[in-house]
Amino acid sequence: MGTFLRQWMLRILSFGLTGMYRVYRSHPAVWRAMARNYRPWMGDFARLHAWMTCQFAALDVPAYQEHLERGGWRFRWFSLASYPPTDKVGYVKAYPEDARCWKGRVEVAGSVVDESSGSSGTPYNWVRSRRELNTVHRNVAGYTSLVFPSRRLFVINAYSMGAWATGTNTGIAMARIATVKNTGPDLDKIVDTLRHFGPRYDYLVTAYPPFLKHLRDRLAGETWFAGYRMAAMVGGEGMTEALRDYVGDVFAKVRSGYGASDLTIGMGGETTFSVWLRRRIREDAAFREAFLGADEQRLPMVFQYNPLETYLETTGEGRTGEILCTINSTAVMAPKLRYNIGDEGTLLSFPEVWERIAALAVDRPELLAEATRTHLREKMQLPLLFLYGRADSTVSYMGANIYPQDVEYGLYEGNPLAGAVEGFALGLEEGADLESRPVVHVQLRPGTAETEPEREQLAEACRAGVLRHLASCSRDFAQSMAEDASAAEIAVRIHPHGTGPFAGSTGIKNSYLVKEG
Repeated sequence: MGTFLRQWMLRILSFGLTGMYRVYRSHPAVWRAMARNYRPWMGDFARLHAWMTCQFAALDVPAYQEHLERGGWRFRWFSLASYPPTDKVGYVKAYPEDARCWKGRVEVAGSVVDESSGSSGTPYNWVRSRRELNTVHRNVAGYTSLVFPSRRLFVINAYSMGAWATGTNTGIAMARIATVKNTGPDLDKIVDTLRHFGPRYDYLVTAYPPFLKHLRDRLAGETWFAGYRMAAMVGGEGMTEALRDYVGDVFAKVRSGYGASDLTIGMGGETTFSVWLRRRIREDAAFREAFLGADEQRLPMVFQYNPLETYLETTGEGRTGEILCTINSTAVMAPKLRYNIGDEGTLLSFPEVWERIAALAVDRPELLAEATRTHLREKMQLPLLFLYGRADSTVSYMGANIYPQDVEYGLYEGNPLAGAVEGFALGLEEGADLESRPVVHVQLRPGTAETEPEREQLAEACRAGVLRHLASCSRDFAQSMAEDASAAEIAVRIHPHGTGPFAGSTGIKNSYLVKEG
């Protein structure tokens, strides 16, 4: 009898909470009010809801029931940590779609199948219900209306279309608040669209970061383009401040969103405040130590996120570790339960972030004024995620880890020839002396650096920039260079478009690590 009552209590509470969340999703203005009035106690409430979601799934999701049995799980009141994490290999691959859904059933009418990009090696299919997608669209529309306020917003959706989650759902979400044209990543279509509709709109381009660079290179210097107001929202992969600066002459504002095909799009997003904080961490050693610790050499993305929708935790003892996500909604047909996608990060509440800034501002009061000024742009009170990305996305060399984002900084920051770069990939190559050294493969834009002297000049500029940035951001690499001059032997190989490691590439996102044959 006690188990029966517990089950029905959880069902009623879970459905009731999901219904409450519909209230703030009812209109973008209500969503903005929630984001601006979020308080830390709501995080405790969200954790309780995440626990109820896991317990609800333990009762009604066949795959999760078996997953718990295999792990020797035992029920414990209000203990979210008692539920073992799930992931792609041990849970998604182990059970079919229907077994991972409520009651073991896929909702047929209105459901949509998304496909991940396959950047991790194998594309996966993700089935989403009509109610789940409606929730995603409302959240994305609410965030966009807060960060890109405009009464004449025209969205050019340059994400890849088709089975991929981001492109189609972004277009639908944006149609709630703007005029939308789904061009896909087609430079000619985008240029034609801009010329046809003219400069009377506020344009927002949604795209993957590498494509935004291609569009900037196409538009920069065009005489007809004067007077256009352009902004961009990117996602799908991390973006460096060097790339944000590079495209800044065309796109006055660029903001990143955080999501994953495994989970949902729109899990978190950048704000004026979070971008300011990231730049401060990049430029100010005291900020870096206060927020990342004395030994952290990477620069994370900084997002604000809503725990009421996506409750985040980290593995390990402290607040830094791999991210676990529970989506707090019964609208999710295949519930995501303490799901680990392999991203590493740190979680801090907004008051905690503000306290650290205030401590740093004791001797520098201008910092508090800057923080206040940037926060007042959107006034978002949501907690912050400091996201490092996939923990294994590195190349190790001479005792130092080289990250693709650090290579990107070196390629674009202060490089007058960066306009010739289409993309890059990082790998290791074994030489005749049997020593493996880093190689940065650079893919050219079509029609650029066509002569050998031009390519040699570009390679040298890229190599110097990469070494300069690595020496400045990585103490391990700087120490290696000081101890052994061969640490600076990083090769840059220039490849015409679509050749070398880039031949036959059909992915919708860049792959930044290559294996040398």
